[in-house]
Amino acid sequence: MGDLLLNSYEIVYLSSEVITTIFAAILFTLSLKLLFGWDINRSTKEQYYLEKVAYLASTLALFLFWVKTILYIYLVYTLDELSIYIAGAMCAAGVVSANSYGLWLLGIKAISLFLLLLWMVLNSYDLEQKNYPIFKKKIVLLIFISLFILLEGWLNYSYIVNIDTSLPVSCCSTLFGNLEGENPLPFNLNTISLIILFFLLFIAFELSLLIDSKLTTLVVTPLFLVLSYYSVVYFFGTYIYEVPTHNCPFCMMQKEYNYVGYILWGTLFFGTSFAIIWASVALWLKQEYRVLKKLALILIAIFVALNSSYFMLYYIKNGVLL
Repeated sequence: MGDLLLNSYEIVYLSSEVITTIFAAILFTLSLKLLFGWDINRSTKEQYYLEKVAYLASTLALFLFWVKTILYIYLVYTLDELSIYIAGAMCAAGVVSANSYGLWLLGIKAISLFLLLLWMVLNSYDLEQKNYPIFKKKIVLLIFISLFILLEGWLNYSYIVNIDTSLPVSCCSTLFGNLEGENPLPFNLNTISLIILFFLLFIAFELSLLIDSKLTTLVVTPLFLVLSYYSVVYFFGTYIYEVPTHNCPFCMMQKEYNYVGYILWGTLFFGTSFAIIWASVALWLKQEYRVLKKLALILIAIFVALNSSYFMLYYIKNGVLL
């Protein structure tokens, strides 16, 4: 573990996470004050003070969103750089699997980003209305977000201190490969069925947004998200690597592949997040943020087009499929 803590990438990452954890603790405290003290009908010094606190909390939440987004990207890059210190690791996949905290850390970070996105939309709606109709609800959400970020802080520490560099880990081929004839795809799908479902769900996703079908969007989007992960790892990714047996969601974020993985996973995450938030807010608050719908349409179209381009270019260049 010593080599990891002395690594410059890790020092920058952990220092930044310590700062964000402190800010999350401050945000948690401010949110509690707002939850139990806010009363828009009062015209007192305390209420005036709480209005300033609300502005500070909003600024902190916005700051945390941008910093957390950058740190997520930096974390994945750092994990890839740390693979040289861990026996058996060829990329970030091996480093993540070095202990049981790695996947939890990545998952909680993604949830925190999604909740921060949702909060920013709710906050925008609340500020546009008279008397802040959902103020307490958005503050409760802010409390949950603060707790998630505090949990991230603990997971960051637990993950790093529990990496044993003397123990070998599995490489990505072992973690994601088709070992011993086992089918890694969900519902025992084959590759052809997977890709057909992928494109069908893509069409359903785009159409549900275009025709403003919120319930359909909420049903289709999670399914598309899951199928997209498997489609990238077990089909499109092989054309990115140009190796039929290379199944890894992390290697495509390396320099050798022009860091395309950051674009693929970024457009998928934000595209599906915008779609879910657009539909949820429209159903709950009867308020449509059409910019979210447009962003979802564009980002997922880019995601599918970029994946498809690798497949088509490989076939055009080689005349065969993998």
